[in-house]
Amino acid sequence: MASRSQPLRGKMTCKKIFWAVLPHACFILSLVIYAFLGALMFSHIEGNQDATSNEEYRRFLQNLTDLSRKLSDNVTENEKMFKNDIRELFNTADPVWFVIPEERWSFFGSLFFCCTVFTTVGYGNTYPVTRIGKYLCMLYALFGIPLMFLVLTDMGDILATVLSKSYNEFRKLQSKILASKLCSGSTCSKRNELKSRAQSKIVINEPLTIMEVLRNQSGMKRRPVKYRNVELFEMLIARENENTKPVRNKSMERWSSCPELAREKTVSRVIENFDKIGKELEKLDVPIVLMVLVIFVYISCAAAILPKWESNMDFQEAFYFCFITLTTIGFGDTQLEHPKFFLFFSLYIIIGMEIVFIAFKLGQDRLIVLYKKVISFCAEKKMPSKKIYPK
Repeated sequence: MASRSQPLRGKMTCKKIFWAVLPHACFILSLVIYAFLGALMFSHIEGNQDATSNEEYRRFLQNLTDLSRKLSDNVTENEKMFKNDIRELFNTADPVWFVIPEERWSFFGSLFFCCTVFTTVGYGNTYPVTRIGKYLCMLYALFGIPLMFLVLTDMGDILATVLSKSYNEFRKLQSKILASKLCSGSTCSKRNELKSRAQSKIVINEPLTIMEVLRNQSGMKRRPVKYRNVELFEMLIARENENTKPVRNKSMERWSSCPELAREKTVSRVIENFDKIGKELEKLDVPIVLMVLVIFVYISCAAAILPKWESNMDFQEAFYFCFITLTTIGFGDTQLEHPKFFLFFSLYIIIGMEIVFIAFKLGQDRLIVLYKKVISFCAEKKMPSKKIYPK
């Protein structure tokens, strides 16, 4: 029987873990599928467009040809004028004309564009050109941004739980170390003796049986009783029957006799997991300095790795790029030469955005507390002092 019960317990624990992980896996999987579908859509629409077939591009080439013909042999005299004319001409140029659509809007390039859309980073170096692509981009962002925020909130709960537990364990360890330093040998021994004496005095009362309850109530029969306590006796009888019966696996009885009950219970647990999204972030209470330190270390690790992929970046430039990305500012002044490699860094971006989101949430809570203190202080100053008049 023991050998059978162990595999059953293992299966039940696996099922519990599965139903607990299911909401988080659904959110992440739906975001991944959404990104892949968007990459296929934009690579098909924007990758087949020809931006160099319009009239503006032909006019640009004609003006460039006229400027080159006007340049005389004596370059020193017309050099300044030529520079001004060529600068004005290139200001009117569209950057799309100098890009090959098949290369920029490949599957990986489109996937990188989708990640910048629903993360609200938007570097600006890749954007849709066709009219249908712009409309689909708005529709894609309309559903993708809430999904991304939902994933951030859900994963933020996990990170908040890890951070709060780690911080609490660190505080407990710190208090134990301080207590061990402050506590001398004699005082500690006295405290332990007092604790052992107090624990020895504790008496655990077992629950009363039916006979004991009847004996106690037999002496109280003389008192007038308005209501008969039938429910109490029914509960006691049921408890006596449970104690006399052999121990059975209730979960197996539920699955075998009425599986609908177990299904409803598991479904309700999954629904409760969905309802608890965002609750851990509300309960998180760690110092804001600790979160700033975590963000600094997190960005520094990426800034040390990224220059190995991008040759045009050093540590400072990579640190600036990661900060602009994780805060979803996305100026676009620093561009990537190999966005394919940075796509493998997408998990880093999502986790980093969650850490920054938690830091912003903590900063927001601190600001609210500060505003409350300021308002209460100003209100106390403006309140007129109560004057006591003699009767």
